[in-house]
Amino acid sequence: MQTKPVLGAAEAHRILEAARDEAQRNGWAVAIAVVDDGGHPLALARLDGAAPLSAYIAEEKARTAALGRRETKVYEDMVNGGRAAFLSAPLCTTLEGGVPVIVGAVVVGAVGVSGVKSDQDAQIASAGARCVAA
Repeated sequence: MQTKPVLGAAEAHRILEAARDEAQRNGWAVAIAVVDDGGHPLALARLDGAAPLSAYIAEEKARTAALGRRETKVYEDMVNGGRAAFLSAPLCTTLEGGVPVIVGAVVVGAVGVSGVKSDQDAQIASAGARCVAA
């Protein structure tokens, strides 16, 4: 039997707070979602001023990063690089801003952010992911 690290409520809260701190430090109104390794929601925050749609998009970015085991920027770059057929892949979103949370060599979940420019979304998500990554 194999064992693996798992995100708990405490870690999800730390990730959310670290991402929220990064967003607030920059004055960005975003939604932040944290999911487990299966893409199931653990935590969500929509900061004041963030559009309602951003909460949905953040969760989809997180889900894609968790299930794909990589940053969603990889998928966005594929599509922008001309692989339009990749849009038919069964992914939740191909927008930058989803970052996996990696502990050791294991993806234990992901953070998704939506509400500002995609590279800024990724910056916030990375801040969250780093706070528990090892």
